[in-house]
Amino acid sequence: MVRQQSSAAGVLALLQEPDPIFKQHALKALNPLVPQFWAEISEHIALIEALYESDELPKEARDAAALLASKVYYFLGEYDEALSFALGGANAFQAETRTYGSEEYVETIVSKAIDRYIQVRTEEQSGSKEKIDTRLQSIIEGIFQRCIDEGEYRQAIGIALESHRLDIISSIYSQTHDTSLLSYAMDAVVDTGFSLSYRDHVLRFLFPLFPQPTSGDGSPHVHALTRLLVTLSDPALTVPLLTSLVEKEKLLAYQFAFDLVEGGGQDFLESLRADLPEGDEKTKETYDKLRTILTGKESVKLYLEFLKRNNQTDLLILKNTKDALEPRSSVYHTALTLQNAFMHAGTTSDVFLRENLEWLGLASNWSKFSATAGLGVIHKGYYEQGMTILRPYLPQAGGESNVQGANYSEGGALYALGLINAGCGSDVTTYLRDTLKSVQGEVVQHGAALGLGVAGMGSKSLETFEDLKNVLFMDSAVAGEASGYAMGLIMLGTASAEPVREMLQYARETQHEKIIRGLAMGIAFIFYGRQEEADETIKLLLAEKDPILRYGGVYTLALAYAGTANNDAVRQLLHIAVSDTSDDVRRAAVTSLAFLLFKNPGQVPRIVQLLSESYNAHVRCGATLALGIACAGTGLQDAIEILEPMTKDSVDFVRQGAFIALGMILVEQSEASSPSLASTRAKYSKVVSDKHEDPMARFGAAIGQGFIDAGGRNVTISLQSRAGSTNTDAIVGMVLFCQFWYWYPLAHCACLAFSPTGIMGLNSDLKVPKFEYVSNAKPSLFAYPSSIKPPKKEAVTKVATAVLSTTAKAKAREKKKAAAEGTESMDLDEKADVKAEGDADVEMKGEEPSKDGDVSPITQSIANLADDGKASASTSKLAKKSEPPFELRPNFSRVTAAQLVYVSFPADGRYQPVRSVASGKNTKATAKPSTSGVGLGSEKYGGGGGILIFVDQHPEEEAEFIEFEAPAVQAVTAPATVDAAGNGHAVGAPTRGRHISLDENAPEADPPESFEYPFDNDS
Repeated sequence: MVRQQSSAAGVLALLQEPDPIFKQHALKALNPLVPQFWAEISEHIALIEALYESDELPKEARDAAALLASKVYYFLGEYDEALSFALGGANAFQAETRTYGSEEYVETIVSKAIDRYIQVRTEEQSGSKEKIDTRLQSIIEGIFQRCIDEGEYRQAIGIALESHRLDIISSIYSQTHDTSLLSYAMDAVVDTGFSLSYRDHVLRFLFPLFPQPTSGDGSPHVHALTRLLVTLSDPALTVPLLTSLVEKEKLLAYQFAFDLVEGGGQDFLESLRADLPEGDEKTKETYDKLRTILTGKESVKLYLEFLKRNNQTDLLILKNTKDALEPRSSVYHTALTLQNAFMHAGTTSDVFLRENLEWLGLASNWSKFSATAGLGVIHKGYYEQGMTILRPYLPQAGGESNVQGANYSEGGALYALGLINAGCGSDVTTYLRDTLKSVQGEVVQHGAALGLGVAGMGSKSLETFEDLKNVLFMDSAVAGEASGYAMGLIMLGTASAEPVREMLQYARETQHEKIIRGLAMGIAFIFYGRQEEADETIKLLLAEKDPILRYGGVYTLALAYAGTANNDAVRQLLHIAVSDTSDDVRRAAVTSLAFLLFKNPGQVPRIVQLLSESYNAHVRCGATLALGIACAGTGLQDAIEILEPMTKDSVDFVRQGAFIALGMILVEQSEASSPSLASTRAKYSKVVSDKHEDPMARFGAAIGQGFIDAGGRNVTISLQSRAGSTNTDAIVGMVLFCQFWYWYPLAHCACLAFSPTGIMGLNSDLKVPKFEYVSNAKPSLFAYPSSIKPPKKEAVTKVATAVLSTTAKAKAREKKKAAAEGTESMDLDEKADVKAEGDADVEMKGEEPSKDGDVSPITQSIANLADDGKASASTSKLAKKSEPPFELRPNFSRVTAAQLVYVSFPADGRYQPVRSVASGKNTKATAKPSTSGVGLGSEKYGGGGGILIFVDQHPEEEAEFIEFEAPAVQAVTAPATVDAAGNGHAVGAPTRGRHISLDENAPEADPPESFEYPFDNDS
């Protein structure tokens, strides 16, 4: 029997012996005792260190002493000392890695070694002359080698990226030739908060390693290449790639051009168009087409046509909201305006406005501004006819109109013009600039400035910036606020020091809170995506006494690190959320978490869980919007479970935020994919129609209804492009939407985050051929929600007359008497009997249940009941089974982001895509898809399949094409004329033309109102 050792004193005593052999034995014996007696051994640590440095002991014994000291320091929590001694006893440490029971110690020391190596390498890159310890270097090299030998390439790439060892990445790629590893390295460096300069350095290093892309599934790295080029936005890299593709892979060049338009900024695309060569006789047509695509107008045109064709808006929802909300309240009028604008965004369908001109005419002042701006959301992308649609509202050549209230519709129209031309605004910026300079009214200037900012976003035009600055210096609160926003949008992402200095100086001097807020947000836009370059300005803004400037500092932090999930930035926002003295700043800090973490939506519910239960209502409100924006379009159940209790919060604006967030999360979900969809829709209807509910909550429910059915139920809300790069327009749009707290018209900018989800296939001539593809999932999983049905008018049924028993008896006595007297014939007697039985239904007889009813008659046996139950159950099972496991979808139809992984193209089909549809491989899903949180995890990146170029396998055969309808535009008559008409119908209001459709399911028209006929005046 082995006796348990109770102390290490005996072994430690041997360390004092003069004979080196005793010391060596003691060192060997103490090593396995450290986990149990480390406290006792630590008292002799100085002696152990002395033995490590002693020359009288052999190398092996000194290594054992170093290992012993390292383990003691490890248990004392002194990890740096532990690492130093582990490096000193390198051989003994290597042997220890194979010893059972030392795994935790070894793992900690290795991770500390990696951290030390990364730190030293980073300092070396930044100019430090400190040399790396060769022992540390050899340990790290051993780690790299072990990772490569065991096939753990991604671990090695992660360490290599952090330690600036790009040679490791190229050597791994030269061994494996696996492009997914290069894509992994690219994703890691873009998404995990590396400095901007190092990120660009790595991307430029990776770009030449990618092989030349080819059509079909042979090049799964096309998405990664697109993302790399958009992130760098360097024409010097992009133009040679496009030029090399024009010769051999013309269709792939078109595909790249469409994908670059998806994520690239206006200035980058303009540089590409300028730098592309003219080409020779063979290639001139191809280069011309590339230039056309790179204007962005082709994409906008295709998305517009897609949204027009597939519009599934349920007008009854809007009608019910209109009937429930009092139109003379500006809050409710704006709510319905926004709901209609979002539901019809990009569809060009203004049918609701045409059918409700009387309601439209009730808009006054800023409600009229919002109502007119809503036309910009509805016709977003219809840049060809934007001026025609808005002409009745726009300021005429002589300047503003003098008609009372017309300035609001004029300002709204200028803002609408900017929204229509968002993403391809170069054509209207000149007109908007001229208008801004010529008009004097602050309302019209406000609209012109906002329109100019949205249309010229990221154009970096100094002339436009100067024009806006001149309006700002007039010190008008309304016009100045819009100028502040617009100045930031024009200089988006430039980090220009001079504009920031001027804006900050004016913000400190002015007395208008509106102007301060506009400028603070403008500064945030200027630092969009600039990461560490914004740190100094962020520090400056967050230290300001004025809470509005601190508010701007929070958004500067969020936009500078947008999509990076930078740990320091997240930590800083969380600190502000619980410590700032201003409720507005705290709310903004929580909301801003969404802009950092939207690429990892699954993390957000966990982070804001506690904040959503805060005692501070503003923090709770911020948590709702953070969940909505970060988890938009995912249907994430974790987020819904946090939000649903918040719809019953005691504070109205928290309920408002919860309703808006639920709409964002459940956009494009089906009843099969998200169990909360039906209950959320019912909740919206209930809140909107409840007159006792707070106006704020009803406003939020109306906006939520707009988001959940946005864009005719064919768009999702996504802050990243299909290739995975940050979607600049969407992020800016959502930041502006969050400002609806102060200024409702800015809510219209949410439409910039709407991303159409469908497969829009084009051939080599950029025409749209007719073909079908397969969705390998049950149709119900990604089906459109069913339309709500109008309430049925119940037919009035005649109730049987109740007859008293005394009456029945009296009648019976009379019959007997009459029969005795013989005054009645036999026939009449029978009829009277029948009638008496029919009338006298007062006897207490139980009604005999029908055989079709739920309750079985007593005569029926229990066995029969069981059989009936079985039969009904089997019938329902058959109904479920009858749903096919796949469906064929035509070109130009909706495909949600989660559905993409189920999409495949028949191998024998005539048209095949030049690149994979999703950024993963197409999977022919045969397994039953999960119904919980389908939107999350099915596809890493947002958006649907988008615009795809297809190869025609049989070009010799005649092809059928989808014909686009010629534009037929008629403007909705201005609401101002409605008042003049007096009867709720605009004078000369044109018919809807091609927008009219006969809907058999539409509710019946209301009967005419009652009136009194003037009989006295009848002649």
